[in-house]
Amino acid sequence: MIRYLVRMRTRLWKAVLLLAACSLPLLSAQPSRAQTAWTTTVFAMVPAPGYPAMAYVSPWNDVYEGTYDNPTGSSAPSQVFAWSAGGRAIGSWTVPGENLSGPHGVQVATRDAQGRLVLLELGPPSALLLDTRTGTFTRYATFADLAPCASGQTSGCSPTVQDLAPEPDYAVWGADGSLYVSDYQQGLIWRVPPGGGAAQVWLADARLDGEQFGTAGLALTADHRTMLIAQGSSAGGAAGDPSTGRLYAVSIKADGTPGPLRQLWESRPADAPDGIAVAASGDVYIALVSPSANQIVELAPDGTELTRYPSVPAAGENGSAVPFDDPSSVRFLGTGILVANQSYVAGDAQHWAVLDVQVGETGLAEYIPPAAGVAAVAPAVSPQAVAASNGGARNAAATPALPDTAAGAASGGAPAVLLLLTLFLLLPAATRHRRARRVRR
Repeated sequence: MIRYLVRMRTRLWKAVLLLAACSLPLLSAQPSRAQTAWTTTVFAMVPAPGYPAMAYVSPWNDVYEGTYDNPTGSSAPSQVFAWSAGGRAIGSWTVPGENLSGPHGVQVATRDAQGRLVLLELGPPSALLLDTRTGTFTRYATFADLAPCASGQTSGCSPTVQDLAPEPDYAVWGADGSLYVSDYQQGLIWRVPPGGGAAQVWLADARLDGEQFGTAGLALTADHRTMLIAQGSSAGGAAGDPSTGRLYAVSIKADGTPGPLRQLWESRPADAPDGIAVAASGDVYIALVSPSANQIVELAPDGTELTRYPSVPAAGENGSAVPFDDPSSVRFLGTGILVANQSYVAGDAQHWAVLDVQVGETGLAEYIPPAAGVAAVAPAVSPQAVAASNGGARNAAATPALPDTAAGAASGGAPAVLLLLTLFLLLPAATRHRRARRVRR
């Protein structure tokens, strides 16, 4: 018996060594991050009405893109399109209740704990929840039109020089279910209370006054308490050079109030930083939406600029069939970032695309707390009107509700991969993976 066990162990070690030897050529053949970074392909073309602003990647790697404002005017309602991780079209929805006689459009900003998409609507300025399983839209929040602050006024006003309309832009969740939303034109960050309702001013600072090129991308770092803020410009004059954008950081304190606003990075003139994404490494990727830039910039966690792609600005040459043309946002999918190519200034429908830019690293998991989106308020329109505007819920991409991806699996909603892993471990051993920001903006 002992000799038998010895022979079996010897054979096992030989098999392990042989497998390792066979694997060496495969391992050495794997391209390095430097070899794969910045390879760009077309993930999907975006149909009319176009002007895609942000490609949102769900925890299931489905991709959702809303159509945004047409600067020449349009009476067509906004659309939300969906694709699989491989770029196959799997659904679309028509947004109801918009002001079609004025600027209108949506950004798919995030999702809630029930898997509903959070849409930030330009006209009227609001947040909607879209249940992709039923096609039901629910109004979740509203954003007020604030007058500029008078001399000595510090609350209930916009810290801006110009009197501009609200423009909800990007969003992240707080641990208590608060939704934090940037306002591109009013120089502030809104806080939507848990469960929705009228948004409240959370952070107002004159340094966030970029006039028509203002406060854009939001992202949380790994601690879920540090918010990164992309600022398109400092056109209001309170932060120095009015032509440069910035990356700020602010903490969400234990009592929910904001900490001091800290500058991490300053862009070149007329870059117009827009959407941002944080890698698992802590590096930050920012879309530079200005036509004079048409680039993606990568920053170290401390704000040190590491690289720009393409290295030559403006032309947008990225090696794919569609050049960068007002790239407005970035979002991780696998080891790449999806870039929404808005073509806001040129309005070139052949450039309305979602581009896949390989960067050789993965993104930080999005933080969706268990309280995100609970107790939604009154529907935006009746379910009958929604069904009529959608032609019925045209959805081949029924999205299951999942638990908080950051907090881990919860009972009754664990992702399939975690369920499979659990079953594997339990088996016996003998049986055993802008958008071109309105560059009118």
